Amino acid sequence: MAEEAGILAFGAYVPQRRLQRAAIFAAHAWFAPALGNVAHGERAIADWDEDSITMAVEAGRDCLGGINRATIASLSLASTTLPFADRQNAGIVKEALNLPDAVGVLDVTGSQRAATSALIQALQATAATRRPQLCLAAERRQARPASEAELLQGDAAAAVLVGHGDVIARLRGSHSVSIDFVDHFRAAGETLDYAWESRWIRDEGQIAILGKTIAEGLKAFGVKPGEIDRLLIPIPHRGVADAVARTAGCRAESIADNLAATIGDSGAAHPLLMLAHALGTARARERLLLVGFGQGCDLLLFETTAAIARTPRRTPVAEALAHGQPDENYLRFLFHRGLLGLERGMRAEAEQKQPGTTLYRHRRAVLGLVGSRDTRTGAVQYPPAEISVHTGEATAGTHEDYPLADRPGRIVSYTTDRLAYSPSPPLFYGVIDFEGGGRMSVEFADAGSESIAVGRTCRMMFRIKAVDELRHFTKYFWKAAPVRRPA
Repeated sequence: MAEEAGILAFGAYVPQRRLQRAAIFAAHAWFAPALGNVAHGERAIADWDEDSITMAVEAGRDCLGGINRATIASLSLASTTLPFADRQNAGIVKEALNLPDAVGVLDVTGSQRAATSALIQALQATAATRRPQLCLAAERRQARPASEAELLQGDAAAAVLVGHGDVIARLRGSHSVSIDFVDHFRAAGETLDYAWESRWIRDEGQIAILGKTIAEGLKAFGVKPGEIDRLLIPIPHRGVADAVARTAGCRAESIADNLAATIGDSGAAHPLLMLAHALGTARARERLLLVGFGQGCDLLLFETTAAIARTPRRTPVAEALAHGQPDENYLRFLFHRGLLGLERGMRAEAEQKQPGTTLYRHRRAVLGLVGSRDTRTGAVQYPPAEISVHTGEATAGTHEDYPLADRPGRIVSYTTDRLAYSPSPPLFYGVIDFEGGGRMSVEFADAGSESIAVGRTCRMMFRIKAVDELRHFTKYFWKAAPVRRPA
């Protein structure tokens, strides 16, 4: 009997900051008092230097720990908020993850169920190629101030690696329907969605379409509704999941936490985020029904295997929830989203043009953070060079590639700069030493006076370096994030 395709590994990334919904409501209560009904809990917000690409990279790194990246056949990135309309966004992620050039990459967009559709395609591809496929999804959506979406949405990313072998969850079936039900839309070139009336969306769309599709899908799978252990419905609106479960005949206790109160609705990424959260606590022989909704519906039925018990327990979503940093600075959120103009001063006017020739020639060093190691002396250096930092001699042919992104660092020195421009002042920069060798000048991310100190361990994070506002080109590089000590 041929091995069945399934999930080999999973990962997730949620930004540290959690904007309190009460802070958003406090700014709009005079104008939109009805928002008080949803002004509970918090939502995850990306920092100014994060977008769907950087978050996808972090989710991918979380997923691929211990995986031989040379085996991966393809990478797909699902999102409706991709930074580039005509540049392969998934290709940037591939470079940052230091995957081989022979890996196929694909952007998947245009619908909130882009990730589940991409996952179905990846499972079909791995059945044909017998090689692992990496599915990533990330979202950093814009919402109009004082809208319900502004409170309900959240920023996050998730990753699922599918293939054959010792899978932790086997695919038992998939089912899709396509219906042009327009609950919201965003025209090409626009930044904000237009949404229809929420009750109509709930009753005619989410409950009716999902309930019917789930019932049909389970019948096709030969599974009774009551046999589903976890029902993953990525819709944040209160009561929708319960109504869908009743319509489909599933048990109320099977409804999984939709993370609405703690992260918010992460759009196209939310189905995979909920899947990663469920797999973090799942036991063997559980049946998980994953739902994707957007101009139709995708269903994927997984059954966990005995391998999930043998695999070291990973709970990336739960860990992200535990490390969230409450934030009440609503004005900063608006500024970082480009929805509030502030006087930035002349220091913000520096030229940021990125020569494409230089980026291409040094893409592994810039995007992949690959340094070099002298095989004679063991000296590690970044940027990579053919001149040894130990001897000062030309050592052509004796240096090998030395990836640094996943190596921990230690802060040697740092500066807190309140004069240089930063969208989130002050600017922190300094020098770090990598474990195993190598020294690098860096900017720090997710840093504050309480978290940065000489000797503190840090991890490298793929972030936005700067934005060329004249040409609308985003420049990416690596920053060092101090590891926060447990409270």
